[in-house]
Amino acid sequence: MIYSTSLTGSILLFAVRIIQIYNILIIARVFASWIIRNPYNRLYHFLISITEPVLGPIRHILPPMMGLDLSPIIAFFILDLLSRLLISLI
Repeated sequence: MIYSTSLTGSILLFAVRIIQIYNILIIARVFASWIIRNPYNRLYHFLISITEPVLGPIRHILPPMMGLDLSPIIAFFILDLLSRLLISLI
């Protein structure tokens, strides 16, 4: 567990937590796309609306290849690198 006593450190730590939650939402979207077949499902629609602002531009740069969408994997790694960078600044 990472703690910080300064205001800047607390803000950076909050940003790290938000990134971690967003990574969980991306993973949930991937699993939901395998399980939920109803496109009008509220949970699935919520996950799409929350994660699409990050996944959409990545998918635009690197479109799905042979039916495999790599945008969640790339987004996960980019967000993880950003999280590690923020932790190093604390």
